[in-house]
Parts: sequence; structure tokens; C-alpha cells
Amino acid sequence: MSSLQLLNPADWAVPRGYSNAVVAPAGRRLLAVAGQIGWLPDASMISPQEGEDAFVAQFGQALENVATVVKTAGGDVTDVMSLRLYVTDKQRYLQHTRELGQIYRRVFGKHFPAMALIVVAGLLEDAALVEIEALAAIP
Repeated sequence: MSSLQLLNPADWAVPRGYSNAVVAPAGRRLLAVAGQIGWLPDASMISPQEGEDAFVAQFGQALENVATVVKTAGGDVTDVMSLRLYVTDKQRYLQHTRELGQIYRRVFGKHFPAMALIVVAGLLEDAALVEIEALAAIP
């Protein structure tokens, strides 16, 4: 269980699916996770399952990749302080929020770090539709 302090000002509306700020306790190491895309361990791009949207498949794999890097560093997803999601299509993101939420809860449970969603014209890897980077405070 993480000892991160999730902060949301008392007089603000409760955010849905994220926290407004996160404070790491003293003695933690900061881990900056590079932007992760829908690559499998062999560096090939994930293929969607039958009937699954490529954006959804890539989001899931990118999020799993973030979790794998954090765990490799000795942490857990509950040590993630912030996520930055870069997407190439805002409408596609909004169209699939239910599926993306299910994937998020499968990987991160009910841990909601500070988050930002940034719409970009494109990503370095031409086939990438989403890229996720993270900051974690590892014990």
C-alpha cells in the first residue's frame, strides 16, 4: 500500500478518475517513466483483439508497460504520482472512455494519481495512437 498523499482541495468538486495533486513522503526515490506506447516486449505494436478498437488496445498495452517499468524499479502502481497521456484523437478517446476506464481499473485499481490528457498532432512512432509517461515515488 502506497503512502502517497492524494490532495484535492476541500471546497473543490471531487475529481473523477484523478487527483489534483500528489505528495510523496520523505525518503522515496523519484522514477521518471519514459513515454510508453502500445509496444509488446519484442518491440512490435499490439494488434487489437477481434472487435476491439486499436486505440483501446494500444492504451491498455501502454498502461501495462508503465506498470511493468514501475514494478521493475521495485515499486507498485500505487507509487505512481502522475500520468501524462498523449493522444492523437480526442474524439476517439472520448468515444471509448468506458473501455479505457475498465482497463485503467484492471491495471491501477482505484489508485488515481495526478493526470493530464494532452491531444497531439502525432507521436514519434507513426502507428502509435497513445503514449503514456509517468512519475513514481519508489520506496
